[in-house]
Amino acid sequence: MSTPLADTTNPDLELLYAVNGLAKRSPQWLDHLVSWIGEYGILIGLAMLGLVAWLQARRRPDAPVAMAGLLWVPLSVAVAELANLPIAAIVNRPRPFVDHSGLLVLVDGKAGTHSFVSDHSTMTMGVAVALFLVNRRLGWIAGGLALLQGFCRMFMGVHYPTDVIGGFALAVAVVLLLAPIAMAVLVPFCHALSRTAVAPLIQASGRGGGARGGTGTGPRGRRRGRGAVRTGEQPPESDLAA
Repeated sequence: MSTPLADTTNPDLELLYAVNGLAKRSPQWLDHLVSWIGEYGILIGLAMLGLVAWLQARRRPDAPVAMAGLLWVPLSVAVAELANLPIAAIVNRPRPFVDHSGLLVLVDGKAGTHSFVSDHSTMTMGVAVALFLVNRRLGWIAGGLALLQGFCRMFMGVHYPTDVIGGFALAVAVVLLLAPIAMAVLVPFCHALSRTAVAPLIQASGRGGGARGGTGTGPRGRRRGRGAVRTGEQPPESDLAA
């Protein structure tokens, strides 16, 4: 038996009907497109953003630190999804179309699953917030995709608005609260990896070369101009975002 949370407030249900009503008035091809985007497309887009972030992070002077932040992206999503398991079981909220008629459901196989909180919303916002800590520009793009994901889940008729908001809140809490602990472990780990055979995955060739192949104090180093970084200077590791 579901908890009282299944009896949603009027604003929650009214907003769901309003957004899902757009699906009823849309052509079938658009419904199929939104369904694919909401189920798979946005996740694929976030994976591509992660690849871009990795390529950029390898070229940063603080590449091991940036890579530690990128490792926290999938790890934080995994932790948030694990945290959602007991939450979903305790709340035990059925999908909106189970308790309310008149909704157009655009994806099958959701009837026996929990509605609160939205897994897709949790995953996408988790990626967005964790990515923002490393690369602000890509983080903003991912944040836009996360908001679009929440809209798509309501458009598809499989989540209440509060399911989406709950997923966003869970993701933000997990990413930000656990980030200091995660970075305390991941930063030394990535520094250690940068001294192994997998170093090219951590930093691009030529980056961090001061410790490997010359300090830049020769003639070439003197020609770098006034803006050159002095030998031994490193950007502060506490600010990951580019």
